[in-house]
Amino acid sequence: MSVFQYEALDSQGVEIKDEIDALSQKEAISKIKNMGYFPTKVREHEVAKRAAAKAAAPKRRRGTGGKVRTKALAQFARQLSTLQDAGLPLLRSLRILQEQQKAGSLKKIIGYVADDIEGGSTLSEAMSRCPGAFDRLFVNMVAAGETGGVLDLILSRLADFMEKAQKLKSRVRSAMVYPMVVLCAAFVILLLLMKYVIPNFTKVLGEMIEGELNVITRTVLGASTWIAYDFGWAILLGFPFVIVILLKIIKQFRLGRLVMDTIKLRIPVVGPLTGKTSITRWTRTLGTLIGAGVPILDAINVTRETAGNEVYANMLGKVHNSIRQGDTFAGPLRQSKSVDLIVSNMVAVGEETGDLDKMLLKVADNYDEQVDVLVNSLMSLLEPIMILVLGGIVMTIVLAVFLPMIQVITGLSAAA
Repeated sequence: MSVFQYEALDSQGVEIKDEIDALSQKEAISKIKNMGYFPTKVREHEVAKRAAAKAAAPKRRRGTGGKVRTKALAQFARQLSTLQDAGLPLLRSLRILQEQQKAGSLKKIIGYVADDIEGGSTLSEAMSRCPGAFDRLFVNMVAAGETGGVLDLILSRLADFMEKAQKLKSRVRSAMVYPMVVLCAAFVILLLLMKYVIPNFTKVLGEMIEGELNVITRTVLGASTWIAYDFGWAILLGFPFVIVILLKIIKQFRLGRLVMDTIKLRIPVVGPLTGKTSITRWTRTLGTLIGAGVPILDAINVTRETAGNEVYANMLGKVHNSIRQGDTFAGPLRQSKSVDLIVSNMVAVGEETGDLDKMLLKVADNYDEQVDVLVNSLMSLLEPIMILVLGGIVMTIVLAVFLPMIQVITGLSAAA
């Protein structure tokens, strides 16, 4: 028998804080509801909890199992929601899902979670010990579902959230695949031309032309010589890898992330896409957490860590401070100028009507559609730009090769 501390509201809305004996958190919630109270927070007494954790510590196998794909995690959440909705005990549901999983990280992790629950832990506590698979967003929502006795509903919402977030991420990535493949192929072909083909023309042109070559030809031949004989090809091939490594180093520092994210938001075309994608992400995350019953300050802290953009993370930090001091959510949004007025206005309406979570999800859906339009516009814009750039490069090489030939033919005609 464990001791659980709880906070609840009675029929008059008065807050009550007390303790209750129960075998599990679920039983504690049930007892509190039977007393006519609505539980808002139920947790095991800290002294007993620490003692249990210390006793179980040697058996913990944390950080094992590796990362789990978002798609697989969303499917797991939906299946667990279905089993819970059907009335199956949590431990049995987890064992069923463990058995049907293919060998891999998720199967091991579900086994670890089930073992912990069998040892007396709650689902959120067990998941928090596997941070490689379950992030703070996942754990906090599950904890809120356990506290409110609506775990099946929360898991379903969590699955919806993860599927929409993954869909948005995949859409943006797929939009960049085509131009990246074309540019990489063009770069390799151009490199081969400059290393193996153009140097042969250099010898021929040197024999044919006695005078000075034109500027275009000199520039192309100079670049070809640098690539073919001065290890320029190695520098060009290694340059992208150096840039990637440098960016990763910069991202290790908060100031570096802030500078990079600020620059990304100001790049034409790419900036609006980045901004709208980030707004979609943090509004959907925050709306989902608040709708799940997570306290707003805790929800903002979790959203801040998963925002994916330091500019919006800073903005959410100001929002957190504002709410903690008794001010509004919408005020810091207007002052930040990082979001459109429509966002701050809808948030203000949500605060006034008590439907902040619904308003945030509406903002996310609205910006989701805008991201779709921007991605399609970006694709339409990239194709002609790539054609012009590649066409310009090809024309430059052609002119560099043929202008000297025209010069020779003109000279022979004049001599005749």
